[in-house]
Amino acid sequence: MTTTTTTRLKSAVGTAHIRVEGRDKVTGAARYAGEIPFAELAHGWLVLSTVARGRIRAMETAEILAMPGVLAVLHHGNAPRVDSDYVGLLGGPPDPTCALFQQDRVPFMGWPVALVVAETSEQAREAAEALVVEYDVEPHDVGFTADRPDAYPVDGHMPAVTAKGDLEAELAASAVVVDEEYTTPEEHHSMMEPHAATALWEGGRLEVVDSNQGTTWVAGELANLFSLDPASVRVRSEHVGGGFGSKGARAHQVAAVMAATVLQRPVRVVLTRRQMFSLAGYRSPTAQRLRLGAGPDGRLRALEHRSLSLTSSVHEFIEPSAGVPRVMYDADAHHTANRVVRLDVPTPTFMRAPGEAPGSFALESALDELAEKCGIDPIELRARNEPERGPVSGLPFSGRNLNGCFREGARRFGWADRDPRPGLRTEGRWLLGTGTAAASFPAGAAPSTAAVTAEADGTFTVRISAADIGTGARTALTLVAADALEAAPDRVRVRIGDSDFGPAMIAGGSMGTRSWAWAITAAAGELRGRLVPGCDIPPEGITVRSDTTEAIGALEKKERHTFGAQFAEVAVDVATGEVRVRRMLGIFAAGRIVNPLTARNQFLGGMTWGISMALHEEAVRDRASGGHYGADLAGYHVATHADVPAIEADWIEDPATDDPDDPVGIKGIGEIGIVGAAAAIANAVWHATGVRHRALPIRPDRVILAGTGDPRA
Repeated sequence: MTTTTTTRLKSAVGTAHIRVEGRDKVTGAARYAGEIPFAELAHGWLVLSTVARGRIRAMETAEILAMPGVLAVLHHGNAPRVDSDYVGLLGGPPDPTCALFQQDRVPFMGWPVALVVAETSEQAREAAEALVVEYDVEPHDVGFTADRPDAYPVDGHMPAVTAKGDLEAELAASAVVVDEEYTTPEEHHSMMEPHAATALWEGGRLEVVDSNQGTTWVAGELANLFSLDPASVRVRSEHVGGGFGSKGARAHQVAAVMAATVLQRPVRVVLTRRQMFSLAGYRSPTAQRLRLGAGPDGRLRALEHRSLSLTSSVHEFIEPSAGVPRVMYDADAHHTANRVVRLDVPTPTFMRAPGEAPGSFALESALDELAEKCGIDPIELRARNEPERGPVSGLPFSGRNLNGCFREGARRFGWADRDPRPGLRTEGRWLLGTGTAAASFPAGAAPSTAAVTAEADGTFTVRISAADIGTGARTALTLVAADALEAAPDRVRVRIGDSDFGPAMIAGGSMGTRSWAWAITAAAGELRGRLVPGCDIPPEGITVRSDTTEAIGALEKKERHTFGAQFAEVAVDVATGEVRVRRMLGIFAAGRIVNPLTARNQFLGGMTWGISMALHEEAVRDRASGGHYGADLAGYHVATHADVPAIEADWIEDPATDDPDDPVGIKGIGEIGIVGAAAAIANAVWHATGVRHRALPIRPDRVILAGTGDPRA
């Protein structure tokens, strides 16, 4: 037994701390989902459709079953039945892509039609590639255009349409009007670690070792699909090599469970990079129309933001890009709408800053155009249009230090020395320009549970179904727990990634750390109250469990967001079409920063993705086949080291940390870094060349064509 003592320590939160699992990761001791060994492990390989619409007419499985090592071929004719008639964690039915092998219809190219299971992954792949599937092919439609007559509004996690004021009257009365269309392409998550899952039955219980963003989420979906008692499903996901919104309940997990059920042995299914382009979700392309009307002083009288995205023919998902102005800027007439069109394509999903990333590109580009037309500095224009309350909700802001971000950013970036006229600065063959944009992302919280144990040896163990998808969450929670327990961080062990630890928020929506920290703080506070100085702790320890459902439900309604200001300098060669980002600066008001080391990594990672979004990323579909051109990292370009310049990220004081209704003061920072980054780069390209680019990415061919005045740019 250990006797409890109390010693006041320096706060761990706010001090830089290396990752607690860092050594394990760099030495290979940290095992990821696709490399954990299991006895008698079999391997599954998914077979995907080669047509974009139709029916499976025949499948020649006899020869495949006779191939070396092949154990089974699962398909719509023999696979276990699943139940997809339920409401999932996200408030709607599951994507039918997860309800594998239940019928013979094919709704898009890359739809799973079979799973080949063999003793080795090589045998499974060879057999899967040899499987002959015949189809009755039907005409398909993958054409995404802004003028689709079959588009319709969809609510998603926010109302589809908001409107106040007489839009046309305010536009007509405006001294300055911007009316433009902005487009963003289909984009993919492209995380380093592919999706992988191993399923096995042990003692009448289903165990799944997976790479995901929420173990209780995946466990719940599997329990519903297979009509299992939730207590009989356990999902573990200790280390995750990136998720960005993609790693939820997916087809590969269901396939592994089906095969493990049929064969009664462990089965692993790993997606290839090419398969991920069909089965792991993506960001929908968008076509966004912005109409802004302002007086001579730049103050908005009218704001309309209409966004169109796509979804599959079997499941509804909306990219809510028009939600951005509902927080950022107000006007007497303020209209927004998110619409969607169903096509014969895979279902999109959440991707880093869903809605805000593409929406901020359009809105912040349009604001820059308005500033140019008004002859007002872009930062000053934004300051003149700062709302006092939520433009749509009417709620007060818990803290909104956007102007402070711009002031500090402008000072450090040297904005005061900028000549606002475009196309004047040169350096040899390069035209130089600078641009800026605002950023915001919601700072929500969701109910979570946590258990904190005071161990007999004087240490503490925290158990929570959190997910560290590379963000440093495990380390951040260690620091939060250490402060709440008034203990040194090296006396705290945080265990995560296990659905047996109870319900908790997923790593998504920039809500994870905030939600988990709240639960841990509550449990630790109660535990501290139970530890009497001088008393012994029994061998089994003392455990306290928290549930924040009631506390979060009682939270006063306010507009809670992280804010930021993005700055970029670019060099453009209009002869070759090259665009090089020279430097970037992001200044953020992001609440209480738990670990400055990993926080800065998150900001910089998002800003780097902003470079990638602005200049490189674009998935292109072949209208004839319905599939992708170059569905791999050779054909789908992402920013590499050579594309990334000196990037700096920092933060300023955020008044939201003093919100009396918020006991943790933490805001999510995983997504804010990408918001506004592409717009800042695009605005800098205009400042360098005098030519606006309203379609991403800003490819070399578009720069060259724009220099000639070609409308195809």
